[in-house]
Amino acid sequence: MRKEQILHGDARLEVIQGDIVQQPDMDAIANAANAFLRVGGGVAGAIHKAAGPELEKEAIKKGPIKPGQAVITKAYNLPNKHVIHVLGPVFDRDIPHDKLLANCYKNALKLAEEYQLKSIAFPAISTGVFGYPVEEAAPVALQAIYDKMPELKSVKIIRMVIWTDRDYIKHVNALLNLEKS
Repeated sequence: MRKEQILHGDARLEVIQGDIVQQPDMDAIANAANAFLRVGGGVAGAIHKAAGPELEKEAIKKGPIKPGQAVITKAYNLPNKHVIHVLGPVFDRDIPHDKLLANCYKNALKLAEEYQLKSIAFPAISTGVFGYPVEEAAPVALQAIYDKMPELKSVKIIRMVIWTDRDYIKHVNALLNLEKS
């Protein structure tokens, strides 16, 4: 498994290449959801398929949500305790897309803290069908997480789980740029 990490405050931020539904050591995984929290394609489809139909039954009761918002459910058949569903912005439609994307990560971390979770794994939110270019989304996502890390009391490990080689490299570069700033 490819991995880069940095420490900030008492927390660790990791970027790995892998599959978001195969993170058994994480208390929660984040779902790049749609507004109505229904089964979808991409990350949402993979998470719902792995979790089973009970996930959608619980999730839809908590929707609809707006871009940047986060809600939490049980994880059902996944090896995690919870799924934190976030609605990322559609690039160039939901404005300001950078602030809304940052809010996805910040609000998910806020929920993880409220539930006293120790770890959370994120996919690259909004970079699939929502059209957010990875080279723009990666620094926004990682900066949002990095900025929140000193406030975290419960969450100690935040993991970005990136599917492709190309996107992994872009996230690692964004992570290393955080350390320089």
